[in-house]
Amino acid sequence: MSNPKYKWIGTRPDRPDGADKVTGRARFGADFNLPGQLIGKVLRSPHAHAVIRSIDTSKAEALPGVKAVVTAKDFPEQANLIVPTGEMQVNLKDITRNIMAREKALYEGHPVAAVAAISEAVAKQALALIKVDYKVLPHVIDVADAMKPGAPILHEGMMTEGANPPATKPSNIAKRIEFKKGDAAAGFAQAEIVIERDYSTQAVHQGYIEPHATLASAAEDGQVQLWSTTQGHFQVRGFCSKLLNIDTSQIRVTPTEIGGGFGGKTVVYLEPLAIRLSQKSGKPVKMTMTREEVFRASGPAPGGDVKVRIGATKDGRIVAAECIVKMQAGAFPGSPVGPACMCSFACYDIDNVYIEGFDVVSNRPKVAAYRAPGAPISAWAVESTIDMLAQRLNMDPIDLRLKNAARQGTKTAYGVTFNRIGMVETLEAAKNSPHYKTPVKPGYARGVAAGFWFNVGADSSAAAHVGEDGSVTVISGNPDIGGSRASLALMAAEELGVDYEKVRPVIADTASIGFNFVTGGSRVTFATGLAVVNSVRDMIRELKVRAAKIWNVDPDGVIWENGMAKPAGSNVGEFEPLTLAQLAAQAGKTGGPINGHAQLNVTGAGPGFGVHICDVKVDGDTGVVTVGRYTAAQDVGTAIHPSYVEGQLQGGAVQGIGWALNEEYIYNKHGRLDNPGFLDYRMPVASDLPMIETVLVEVPNPTHPYGVRGVGEVPIIPPVAAVGNAVARATGLRLVDLPLSPPKISEALDSAAPRMAAE
Repeated sequence: MSNPKYKWIGTRPDRPDGADKVTGRARFGADFNLPGQLIGKVLRSPHAHAVIRSIDTSKAEALPGVKAVVTAKDFPEQANLIVPTGEMQVNLKDITRNIMAREKALYEGHPVAAVAAISEAVAKQALALIKVDYKVLPHVIDVADAMKPGAPILHEGMMTEGANPPATKPSNIAKRIEFKKGDAAAGFAQAEIVIERDYSTQAVHQGYIEPHATLASAAEDGQVQLWSTTQGHFQVRGFCSKLLNIDTSQIRVTPTEIGGGFGGKTVVYLEPLAIRLSQKSGKPVKMTMTREEVFRASGPAPGGDVKVRIGATKDGRIVAAECIVKMQAGAFPGSPVGPACMCSFACYDIDNVYIEGFDVVSNRPKVAAYRAPGAPISAWAVESTIDMLAQRLNMDPIDLRLKNAARQGTKTAYGVTFNRIGMVETLEAAKNSPHYKTPVKPGYARGVAAGFWFNVGADSSAAAHVGEDGSVTVISGNPDIGGSRASLALMAAEELGVDYEKVRPVIADTASIGFNFVTGGSRVTFATGLAVVNSVRDMIRELKVRAAKIWNVDPDGVIWENGMAKPAGSNVGEFEPLTLAQLAAQAGKTGGPINGHAQLNVTGAGPGFGVHICDVKVDGDTGVVTVGRYTAAQDVGTAIHPSYVEGQLQGGAVQGIGWALNEEYIYNKHGRLDNPGFLDYRMPVASDLPMIETVLVEVPNPTHPYGVRGVGEVPIIPPVAAVGNAVARATGLRLVDLPLSPPKISEALDSAAPRMAAE
């Protein structure tokens, strides 16, 4: 149902890129080719931790058909400089070592060399001829082991930033952070009930269907063209510029269609290698990861250990809360431990809070963002503990959350005071949903959990152009992952007062539009949408000037309404309105092409809140969990295109269900990944799930002209705990280690059976 306030916003038209995608015309990363191109392949370390004594590439270089070979010496050393990548931070010095190992290989799959050859077969043959002399070192995989005294040290010069007291010797703890509000110790002294638990999660992959792929063409004059499947082609340009010491003006990056990213395509892996191979060979170079390479060598979401303690009074008021997060960063610092800490208690108005986080390196691939990076991990622990509190109090789990819900004016532990938010409205919507009002089916149990994400804005540019026929082109610079072309076109149509079909959204390359930050952090419809609205408003100002020239009146005597310039004030009735097509037809006589532009650093991203309800059945013999019904309620601000908003909620819920029940990286004693493929890495498929029901709560964001809040991150935060809480209520056992896989549940049930029988 459309939004009654608007003509186009809230409607559900077909997406502009839909026909190409369902007919196969859309071109994804591996679909791009150039005449004479070479195929690039990467040699990767078989060891989790090893000194690289030497690399001999001479036999590979001599192989007929091999045109270029690169190793770490082909990439300049980088400064110790922290730069943003989506919602996360990375160090340039680390990035250059992640794309190509230098002193040490730090995880199985770490690149040590790359070749470009006339065919994939020749390239693979060349890789086999490269001789690497390794000195294998002891490795460490898990957080707890990496933090122990005497653990193998990955980076000999790394001292813990923020340590208290200050660090005096190297360790695998890269950083310590803390947030405080009130006095947690005093709060716990007031508490009548205190619940404390330790939880753990495993690394999980984003599971995008399209592997990383790129095509690079370096010309003799130094110009580089790059096609890449990425969530941020301006970021790809920036990283490649720094890693290869090339001016950004020399690099033109065109984003391909993207077959999923979820945060995992906000970094670079192949792109710098392809450019350098193209420079050395003088030919275009195409590189595509295999699925195994995606798992072994691209960034998953981290696992971690979380301790939560919550204190409350007997009436259900939470008076104190503590959360300690120890998070895997992978081989290089930069886990999303900060967002995990920020989001941990942000759903609630609690006077006394203490939060501490540790960023810990280990011999795994460097982690990357995955939808609300870090937040599902802390929410798993916090929301499970709150469910335990509800059980202890014999209180409805939504009522307990309503009693403690964050509201406008609530100050978070990380320092932000909320403006207009929809946590209460979302809880009430969940409680009043058909799902929650329906009694739980026999054999099933119900779980509830909430989640928060702060959302971001950042740099965006947009342009709007009137065509000769009166149609409109809207140009932005963010790859479209979840339907943002349609959302941007809907806002442009609404602003202009023209039909949606008259607006053509285009995603431009880095040379054709101003800088745009990545598609991530739930920022595009909000931030780039605001840039589009402002570019259209700029164009409308120009359209009014053109109409004023035609009528020979002052521009103040013209208004824009329903897609037309109309006379205003004393001019009313003097002239007939002018349509876009009529103004475009006379553009040459009134000043030339009619365009609008906008560029801004957007602030005021409205935070989002979600509440999920999950009914499950647990097979007592096998431990298999069946999800029978699932509902996701969320404050979405204003649903610009409700179908794509619903899709975001459904997709996040599915990913969270997989995270809860099956997904995990499994390493053997040699530090090698045992399940690098979709056969053994178990993601949910359609037959595993019911239809995900959605409840869209619209509490408009006051900082956006159309009330937009980002929606893409929140939906993955509550599911892990919602499923876990349902499993706990179904089995009577509180499992604290993810995933809640059949063997784990079956073992727990078997272990508990004698005790339960005795009781």
